[in-house]
Amino acid sequence: MHQLKVLILGPISFTSTLDELKPFLKFNSVKEKKSIDYDIILFHEEALKDKEDHNIINNSSSLKICASNIKNTSNTFEAFLEIPTSLKEINSTVEHVAAKKVFSKNSSIEIKKYFLNKNEKKLSKNANEIILTEKEIQLLELFLDNKKPISKDKILSSVWNYSSDADTHTVETHIYRLRKKINEKFSDENFIVNTKDGYSL
Repeated sequence: MHQLKVLILGPISFTSTLDELKPFLKFNSVKEKKSIDYDIILFHEEALKDKEDHNIINNSSSLKICASNIKNTSNTFEAFLEIPTSLKEINSTVEHVAAKKVFSKNSSIEIKKYFLNKNEKKLSKNANEIILTEKEIQLLELFLDNKKPISKDKILSSVWNYSSDADTHTVETHIYRLRKKINEKFSDENFIVNTKDGYSL
């Protein structure tokens, strides 16, 4: 497998154990926190109690694996590694998450400071995410394809195949709901902008 860069975070007992295993790992484990260019962050749950580590985990767009002796049901992380564990399991989990990253890269679109995952129908930023409908994804893709504001008529014909004289509030309703979702989760009131010329990102 191509050498992945995996940042290891957690108590010394955790990081030193992985350090000893380094010759047998199928990835390049690093402990330096200065770079932000990591493929994956593998962290012990104790790292969440450390302010610096917690910020790195929350603010990084890298995929994350949480290691803990308590089964974690949180959806914030891409994978969970139950400890104590085996060398085989560590390598297998990292490989699985790396494969997932390649798959998600093909379906992931960057929008402003957000990421749209079309496969999972999620819009995410840092550790927060919302689930989108198919129409909401189509709306966002339409906005992305057009640099200028798009009129309600064009949105109707492009997303819903309605004629411009259709008497409907479909566009306004969908955009209102999408804005509400985004504002409630990300406190962002300006994600979709509305001017006299139409809607835009």
